[in-house]
Amino acid sequence: MPDGLSASVPADALVSAARRGRGAASNPAVRYESTAREAFDDGWGSLADLSDLPPLPTTLVREKARTALAFNDSPDIGFDRSLNPYRGCEHGCVYCYARPSHAYVGYSPGLDFETKLLFKPDLPALLEKELRRPGYEARPVALGANTDPYQPIERTLLITRQVLEVLERFGHPVTIVTKSAGVLRDLDILTRLARRNLVHVCLSVTTLDAGLARRMEPRAAAPRRRLQAMATLAQAGVPVGVLAAPMIPGLNDAELERILAESAAAGATRAGYVLLRLPLEIRQLFEEWLRLHVPDRAARVLALVRETRGGKAYDSRWGVRQTGEGPYADMLAGRFKVAAARHGLTGTNGRSQRLDCTQFRAPEVQAAPRQLALL
Repeated sequence: MPDGLSASVPADALVSAARRGRGAASNPAVRYESTAREAFDDGWGSLADLSDLPPLPTTLVREKARTALAFNDSPDIGFDRSLNPYRGCEHGCVYCYARPSHAYVGYSPGLDFETKLLFKPDLPALLEKELRRPGYEARPVALGANTDPYQPIERTLLITRQVLEVLERFGHPVTIVTKSAGVLRDLDILTRLARRNLVHVCLSVTTLDAGLARRMEPRAAAPRRRLQAMATLAQAGVPVGVLAAPMIPGLNDAELERILAESAAAGATRAGYVLLRLPLEIRQLFEEWLRLHVPDRAARVLALVRETRGGKAYDSRWGVRQTGEGPYADMLAGRFKVAAARHGLTGTNGRSQRLDCTQFRAPEVQAAPRQLALL
């Protein structure tokens, strides 16, 4: 339905199917499966009578990673390598561009993405092995480029912290993007890295409206907590920036200037923004969310999105996918440029600050203690 909302799930069913504390309202089929399932209502109202559904629990699945570093050559991404301790994200941001990647492991990009989480306990050891390879050249590595490295399960699994410990020992530069104030747990490591110009942290702020944030990104830190985290990082000497993302036409775009202003006041020195992206299953999930939470604005929001994407829901071309094109997209870019300059924020344009790559050294491997000879 190019000119309207997806009709895959009835609106009344969406209201009753919404799970408390979750972002998505449904679980679209995995696009790689050879069979498809279709719900059937036999006339007894079985599809709509879902109001007593219990909250969905979070399930953890151990993943044996084959590699630690993922490399890319995308011209509109400001890093060429990344580390992802987790697949899926409990924050449940309904617009998350990483959702379609869950289909690669046989899970739905919908509710599965935020409830069936894969974790990689071997990642720190794999990373150390890869950094020791002959000829490895250090460049800033993006930690959590796909899903948030400080989502709630990190509090107990500590994989992100172990990765930072490896990077610190090797003198390897790292950039972090998160929506979580949990990044402050690792302030000790981040402070030491900052003294060596080896780290930059960026807090993603979508909206300053706590009510909207609660519905759109239900398990991410409240907007004020993110600003407080910025302030704490800045006071500790850790370079910090803000990513106003995604900007959603007709929903949160009016907040752009205020987000930049309050972030600058909190200590941010760099800023970036990304226009809403709706590739693959995200379109259906976001349309369902609009119908459920802001039905009066749903059609208008989607019309504005199509205006920035050449009449389509999404345009995947490099150089266009992050910012869109057309009058609305140009206006948003102009507003960002003016507001960033007003508050002394350096525009990232997808690029991290210049970190020091010359300190990279593979530490000596400690020899195992020798067994004492028997007398």
